[in-house]
Amino acid sequence: LQQQAEQTCRQLLRTQEEHEQLLQAAVEQAEGLEQSLRNAEALLAERAAQLRDAQAQLSRNKLLIEELRGENRRFAMALQAAELKQKSMEEKNQLLEEQASALKQLIGKITPASLSG
Repeated sequence: LQQQAEQTCRQLLRTQEEHEQLLQAAVEQAEGLEQSLRNAEALLAERAAQLRDAQAQLSRNKLLIEELRGENRRFAMALQAAELKQKSMEEKNQLLEEQASALKQLIGKITPASLSG
């Protein structure tokens, strides 16, 4: 009985050592998983910050694009107004050239008549 008890005791000790080793391995594995989880959380937080920054930049870019569109519309209207003014000036210039030509013809007719008279 004593021999059997000693054998059972040794077997229990081996089993207890195996369980302790398994427990230690499980603890180490859990610590490794916790570290992996912390790393993943840190990476996720970094990526989330990058996305927030990118979203903020995108919002700023959208506002800038809207401002540029408004400025472009104002420039287009100013250009159209300038083109209309230029056309009007060209028409006035044409009219003045026609009047100048008519005056030259009239002066040409008057001058010989006044010299002969």
